[in-house]
Amino acid sequence: MPERVNKMSQPNNGIKCVVNTCHYYGSGDHCYAEKIEVQSPNASTTEMTDCATFLPE
Repeated sequence: MPERVNKMSQPNNGIKCVVNTCHYYGSGDHCYAEKIEVQSPNASTTEMTDCATFLPE
């Protein structure tokens, strides 16, 4: 399990998130996580990737 990431007071520009059930989600499809981790070594398609930073609200 990845370490818990700090939630910033401003959106992390450059990261779009549409998962409105995530702790780091902000209206307008913004991500408030200070960093994200995308997993699945050797992925060859988008569907094979996973956002390990996701934390249910």
